[in-house]
Amino acid sequence: MGERGATDLDISALAAAIAARRLAATDVIADHLERAVASDLNAFTMIDADRALEAAADIDARLELGTDVGPLAGIPIGVKDLIDHAERPNTRGSKLPAPIPTATAPALARLEAAGAVVIGRTGLHEFAFGFSSENHWFGPVRNPWDPTLSPGGSSGGSGAAVAASLCHAALGTDTGGSVRVPAALCGIVGLKVSHGRVPLTGVYPLAASIDTVGPLARSVADAALVYGIMAGDDPGDPWSAPRPVVVPDNAAELREVTIGIPHPWIDQPATDEVRAAFDTAIGSLANAGVEVIDLDLPVLDPPGLMEAAMYPEVAAVHRHQWRDSPESYGPDVHKRMEAVFTYDADDLVAGRRWQQACHHQAQRAFDRCDVLVTPTVAALHKPIGVEEIEVAGEMVSYRGPLSRFTALVNHIGCPALAVPLPASPPGPPPSLQLIGPRWSEDRLLAIGLALEEAGIVACTPPPAR
Repeated sequence: MGERGATDLDISALAAAIAARRLAATDVIADHLERAVASDLNAFTMIDADRALEAAADIDARLELGTDVGPLAGIPIGVKDLIDHAERPNTRGSKLPAPIPTATAPALARLEAAGAVVIGRTGLHEFAFGFSSENHWFGPVRNPWDPTLSPGGSSGGSGAAVAASLCHAALGTDTGGSVRVPAALCGIVGLKVSHGRVPLTGVYPLAASIDTVGPLARSVADAALVYGIMAGDDPGDPWSAPRPVVVPDNAAELREVTIGIPHPWIDQPATDEVRAAFDTAIGSLANAGVEVIDLDLPVLDPPGLMEAAMYPEVAAVHRHQWRDSPESYGPDVHKRMEAVFTYDADDLVAGRRWQQACHHQAQRAFDRCDVLVTPTVAALHKPIGVEEIEVAGEMVSYRGPLSRFTALVNHIGCPALAVPLPASPPGPPPSLQLIGPRWSEDRLLAIGLALEEAGIVACTPPPAR
């Protein structure tokens, strides 16, 4: 097994090979750093070569002494550049001065304690406030399937880096789809956790009441492994929930699964490509023994009052720096910020009542099914530099189609899993979203594992360039 073969191994196999000293962590990390430096995807705002090689050397030294180095020994990961990593600047994708934290965010610290090695900080939409990762200050992140396309956002660098095998997993944040949208557009797996499942300490907020941190990976098994290590209560985080974290040992039995198709949500406009792939996937699920039921859920019909529920929080985060230096915001985010400050307390109250109505209707739906299923995105191709794309015969702002099926999930607080369907060249492949009741990550991941085993979902590497 040569060191370049490490790129194609899943996380468990690669960590086992390093732990058994069949591969050296320093070789694995050096290889991934070389790939990251050579990449033209602009997936990283910073490649942390010296620190990564030092961490890998420490792992090899500890292994030589017979010391346990953890289940992620030597696994190269990326970290979205708004998550604190001690002594590394946290740019947040902004022009504003980057703070240098003294402590690492607990979600990341847990992965490092398990042996993961951060090779760099990944690019994002400025302040995580958008879906394209076309950053005015750092340049656009590019999609490994086609560098003229957006990888989605806001965690676009994390999605592109994982899909291009520059790292084995990456952390993103998700406030309206910012893990799942890049997973969908880059053809990989993305897990949006229940709000409160992964600590938000050390994570720059967008809207903390719906912010989440989650993994992007090339398989459900890899995402589940990373999730199980990073999740769990943090007593210092007011949003964190003291609930046990369970990772599935086995795939679910598909004949015991019921999925719900939510109407009218699912009937919102989507491209013919997305609609056909979704219909085919539902047929495959039914053929595998899954019970499929249609649900009438009129409250779950985006956009609802998403902006009213979220924008006052965004305003609270940015008010002072917006007042002092509005010119420090890039044009795209500047325009959205102007809208943010038009919402008031009455809007927030109405938005929170709408959130509760959505939550209650979703809970009643989950009394009838294990998961709700939608496409992850309504369109798969967003050219860089283009603000409008065609969907169902109309030219519309790209933000709607990219967030149509994801953003509502954050307002409900539920977990959701984006999984790629088998690719048909030239890609990127369509993506399926599974949505579970709050705190049901173990069941959601078990169903994802079963879909992988059945071949209904599969991660296909993008074509070599």
